[in-house]
Amino acid sequence: MLDIKRLRDDPDALKAAFTAKKEKRADVDGILALDEERRTLQTENDELLHERKKVSKEVGQRKRAGEPSDELEARSKEIGGRIGEIEGRLKDVVAELDEKLLWLPNPAADDVPVGTSEDDNAFKEEWGEKRTFDFEAKDHLALGAGLELFEAEGGRGVKIAGSNFVLFTGTGARLVRALINLMLDTHTTEHGYKEVWPPLVVNPETMRATGQLPKLADDMYHCERDDLYLIPTAEVPVTNIHRDEILERAQLPIYYTAYTPCFRREAGAYSAANRGLQRVHQFDKVELVKLVEPQTSAEEHEKLLGDAKTILERLGLAYRVVTLCTGDLSFAANKCWDIEAWAPGAQRYYEVSSVSNFTDFQARRARIRYRDEKRKARFVHTLNGSGLALPRVILCLLETYQRPDGSVTVPEVLRPYLGGMEAIEAPKKA
Repeated sequence: MLDIKRLRDDPDALKAAFTAKKEKRADVDGILALDEERRTLQTENDELLHERKKVSKEVGQRKRAGEPSDELEARSKEIGGRIGEIEGRLKDVVAELDEKLLWLPNPAADDVPVGTSEDDNAFKEEWGEKRTFDFEAKDHLALGAGLELFEAEGGRGVKIAGSNFVLFTGTGARLVRALINLMLDTHTTEHGYKEVWPPLVVNPETMRATGQLPKLADDMYHCERDDLYLIPTAEVPVTNIHRDEILERAQLPIYYTAYTPCFRREAGAYSAANRGLQRVHQFDKVELVKLVEPQTSAEEHEKLLGDAKTILERLGLAYRVVTLCTGDLSFAANKCWDIEAWAPGAQRYYEVSSVSNFTDFQARRARIRYRDEKRKARFVHTLNGSGLALPRVILCLLETYQRPDGSVTVPEVLRPYLGGMEAIEAPKKA
């Protein structure tokens, strides 16, 4: 949510910012017209309330003095009728204004590159060497099938739930659990995050607070009977932990981490390039969420990026970081870095984390404030990043550590979580 004062002060600059984010539903002129009507109605209403109070007082005085008050009583009735009209219209105006405000995205930061698609994203940094092979490398689907780690396209996950649902089995399921524990242990014991286990379904207000509604409604799984949504990411419930609260400055910064399954419909997002674990409707993810003071959010954003990168480096997976351009930036983000891990079998990068600074955009929607050094209530800044999303990490891990016989070396950092297992090999047949 944006402060409407920004629209009044510089509407043209914000129109340009919304256009840069490709938000066609951002109706700045309509919002300003409704805002002007609201303020005019409110002023008239306040004046009439004040007049009615004076008239009522004078009516009382006249009656006590035995003087006629018919004219004043008629005026009081007239004022009451007009107040009723104003309040009715004011209610409609405020509702329409609030709805239009929900379609205003968070403008991009000044240092975000201007562009229309991922082709215009800016390179930031890279780490690690891309694995090469002296044998014919397999992709993750062939490796997963040979090692009986998961069933994806045409597998039993599809039978159970439908297309783009995956069933992990045996060592595959154990690998998922191992990665989750590695990430949670690292973020809680080394990076200072407090682990939480939030609800996996949330109400519409929770979804609106983080910017999923109304913009992304078509991508969400909605339980209509209860008007609840399956979470698309732990960012949604975790950010809302402090909704409608005023925090003390001493409580900040607040760091939370959470493992959850995530659910996204993502209708129409599939193609031949998005096979197997590359894009699924249900996936596991460890999320990192921060609530911080505004003056520290840029620094906290860099630290958050470092926390996410740590996992990839310990797994030994090569990656690069890109700064998303305006046209590729999410609705709620002010600035975002994507971390993309290298998959040597597919010979391409896959996004495994988005690390975003939302400034005060989500906090305004969720009404999360803190008291600054002068005890003034101010909105916090919220940030979040994947630390990390599992399907593509597994994809890159399998392709990076594959061996000529189709087995996969287990990175040393994961071995304690897999009972000392050094390699994932195909189950022996009886």
